[in-house]
Amino acid sequence: MITVFFLIFAEDNNAFYCNLNIMRKKLINLFMMTCVIAGGFTQASFAQQAKLSNLTQFVNPRIGTGGHGHVFLGANVPFGYVQLGPTEPSRGWDWCSGYHHSDSVLIGFGHQHLSGTGIGDLGDVAFLPVTDANQKEILFSHANENVRPGYYAVKLQQPNVWVELTATQRAGFQRYTFGADAQQAQLVLDLKQGIGWDAAKDYNVDKITSTTLAGHRFSKGWANDQKAFFFAEFSQPVTVKSLGTGRWLIVAADVTKPLMVKTGMSAVSAENAQLNLKKEIPGWDFRQVVADADEAWNRELNKVNIETTDSASRRIFYTAMYHTMTAPSVFSDVNGQYRGADGKVYDGNFTNYTTLSLWDTYRAAHPLMTMIHTDMLPDMASTFINIYRQQGQLPVWHLMGNETNCMVGNPGIPVLADMVLKGYVQDKEGAYEAMKHSALREDRGLGLLKKYGYLPYDKEKTKETVAKGLEYALADACVAKVARMLGKKTDAKYFEKRAKSYSTYFDKETGFMRGIGSDGKFRTPFNPFAAEHRDDDYTEGNAWQYTWLVPHDVHGLVKLFGSEQKFVTKLDSLFIVTGNMGDNASPDISGLIGQYAHGNEPSHHVLYMYNYVGQPWKGARLLRQTMNEMYKDDFDGLSGNEDVGQMSAWYVLSSMGLYQVEPAGGKYIIGSPIFDKASVNVGKGKTFSIICRDNSKENMYIQHIKLNGKPYTKSYIMYNDIMKGGTLEIQMGSQPSKWGTRPADRP
Repeated sequence: MITVFFLIFAEDNNAFYCNLNIMRKKLINLFMMTCVIAGGFTQASFAQQAKLSNLTQFVNPRIGTGGHGHVFLGANVPFGYVQLGPTEPSRGWDWCSGYHHSDSVLIGFGHQHLSGTGIGDLGDVAFLPVTDANQKEILFSHANENVRPGYYAVKLQQPNVWVELTATQRAGFQRYTFGADAQQAQLVLDLKQGIGWDAAKDYNVDKITSTTLAGHRFSKGWANDQKAFFFAEFSQPVTVKSLGTGRWLIVAADVTKPLMVKTGMSAVSAENAQLNLKKEIPGWDFRQVVADADEAWNRELNKVNIETTDSASRRIFYTAMYHTMTAPSVFSDVNGQYRGADGKVYDGNFTNYTTLSLWDTYRAAHPLMTMIHTDMLPDMASTFINIYRQQGQLPVWHLMGNETNCMVGNPGIPVLADMVLKGYVQDKEGAYEAMKHSALREDRGLGLLKKYGYLPYDKEKTKETVAKGLEYALADACVAKVARMLGKKTDAKYFEKRAKSYSTYFDKETGFMRGIGSDGKFRTPFNPFAAEHRDDDYTEGNAWQYTWLVPHDVHGLVKLFGSEQKFVTKLDSLFIVTGNMGDNASPDISGLIGQYAHGNEPSHHVLYMYNYVGQPWKGARLLRQTMNEMYKDDFDGLSGNEDVGQMSAWYVLSSMGLYQVEPAGGKYIIGSPIFDKASVNVGKGKTFSIICRDNSKENMYIQHIKLNGKPYTKSYIMYNDIMKGGTLEIQMGSQPSKWGTRPADRP
């Protein structure tokens, strides 16, 4: 395409100088003719570049599609309900998203996928081009794929067809261009097919016309009771024949014309699916929908602009940003209706969201949202409060209106508390009620916590008591903060006391968090390296990794060790020691530096703990190592599971030099930024810029800082100071300095 572009440019050189407008039109037309292969540029997107930087060019959607990344590959828009993309057979854990780079077999192009999860589900409403009605899979090659934000294409051989996909928030758009040798344009619609745990319970095409299909697919999987409705419209007349076992053969009238399919999706009804489609894709201009998707991605990506000479780091950064916006997903229809956590249909005056992987995302993904997606936060808060009212607790891991109760703790509490403390929740009392009642339930080990003050390993049937107890403690600290803010002193004292319960699990003799029984004695025998997946005192980790899970009270943890020196010695050891974790260790324990496991979320704050003891240079060195070794511009570019944006959000924040360690409240620890400049659009026309002087791979240590031209000695910055806009100027150097070492300058 580039060669053709310059040939035509040279041919029309004189015309260009004579008549700029004529030349401009020719260039635009050229882009439009080649937009399919290039990824969908149109006149609209071309004009948009005058307003937005073209940052989608730096996104590599393949990052994380190999290894254990479990990343979705396909077409979607930011926070969209629809993720339209290729689906492969489910062959194990690494196919949780429905796609893995190692595979070469397709079974359909489904409208809903997950990205970065540890469990497979969805895959709903899948179409597959076929040579005959018996075909159920197609071979493909990655060399014949073309993918960019909002657009996916693949050239298939049997049948000979060029497949193109794009999407809006609630609808998918497919274009099938059959080769000259094709006798018929045929698709199979598969409503039985799913991903991973998904099992279809009830499905049917309920209404058929010459150009439309409407139906439903109800399934049981990770989401115990998922309801998906669809309305599909074809660009030309088709015949539809049931093949049984959840498959329908669709034959187009004219094989010489591209067969286009627009499909609206809804969790409420087929009528709402049709309404979603009519609103979001009213016409048949495929290239325009591609351009609109590109623009939507550029709008969001332009919220952070970085300056760097490292092209790989730029691609990793913007791909990471892209990954953070696959979820949460819009779960409201265009008319405001949504399916609640109790299965009932509600008329909402807010945008309801789903795909809430909160055990992962409370750590970095949601603190990032509070910086760059502030417009979403009131509706996110309303989503949380309404889920509580519908199911009696805040979301833990919410998927398609279903509570999965996946993972441990009360992760919805820190997310909601953070939004309250940062000023984005109107119904503060409703939010507090949701947090308090979720913390005071009896299930998931909470009854034991109220009775004993901790979770005894010999009383909790589902085990993982240390992980649960530490997660509950940090959530309780968040409840206490909101209680203080609202003047609820008695509640605040109660939850502040419970937030200190982490100390019960700490064994001063060994210096580790350990399982403790109802008799007050630590579990024996004890091996801090050992990890038994879902069958010991920890969750996807061991004692080395969980000893640090006290982000709400780092100084309190330091005191448990007896002195700062003992704390630092132990923390230093974390990144050095090695040991056998055993044959049954969780595969999530990955991305190891010593026993620090960057591939799993409980470790993500640990590097920043050095700031709390006045040794930020140690954190800086390890931060640079982690960013350099654990993030690559490659399909196997993540050190662990993407976890619905958390792995990428850590990189986005850390590469800018910021990370919120304490789960709620807005204290961002300053690390070691890797870019010369990062400008963050914090809303209301304000920009917060981080400028690094003399930054390089060797110059990883902060020497001194200025905030808005004035010396700034603290090794952290408050959220409110970021959101005011301004400039943080950081002087970097090759040797550690005294910056951030004084007790007064520590978090």
